[in-house]
Amino acid sequence: MEVRFGQCAQVAAGHGGRERTLIDMSQTVSTSAREQIAFLRGLRQVRQLRPDPLPQAVLDDILEVARWTGSARNIQPWDLLLVRDRAMLQALARVEGGRAAHLLNAAAGIALVMNGNPEHFDFDTYDEGRLSERIMLAAAAHGVGSAVGWFKGAASDEAKRLLRVPSGRLLRTTMSLGYVDAEGHAHRSRPQQPRKPLSDMLRQEHW
Repeated sequence: MEVRFGQCAQVAAGHGGRERTLIDMSQTVSTSAREQIAFLRGLRQVRQLRPDPLPQAVLDDILEVARWTGSARNIQPWDLLLVRDRAMLQALARVEGGRAAHLLNAAAGIALVMNGNPEHFDFDTYDEGRLSERIMLAAAAHGVGSAVGWFKGAASDEAKRLLRVPSGRLLRTTMSLGYVDAEGHAHRSRPQQPRKPLSDMLRQEHW
């Protein structure tokens, strides 16, 4: 699909009704549905990361995508806690009972601190998944690997203690971000069947 903008576009009027100069916006923006579908299909967790710092502009883009993630009733039931301190990342990776070991070598982590409101607990769970997937997609757009970490029960309490998260808030998910450790990634264990065939899971009209 190819979208063409007009040769010129008039910028909205400024204060006092004065119109700004016409700006030439002659450009062609080409987007391919196939390329976008391939990008979406290709998203994978990457746990083998390098600690090399990520550019601030990359982090800003990822955080802006997170900010614009949709939520039930637009409650936006989260705070994003960005972690780049190496000692803290390592401490979180080693929390007993946690499942976030990939934070150990990550360039950065993002803790998804949810509201934890009992009246909207189901919303938090749903929105948490949406948020983590958007962060992964934004990272992948910049060639950055990412993985989802998980804390439950006592592990969640310890992660909250380390990060000084208020007791009433919910912390289950952390995101690891970093450029891919190519050698480690190449030697990772892989499932024999990455994805089931669509024919094995698709039902149409009724069961």
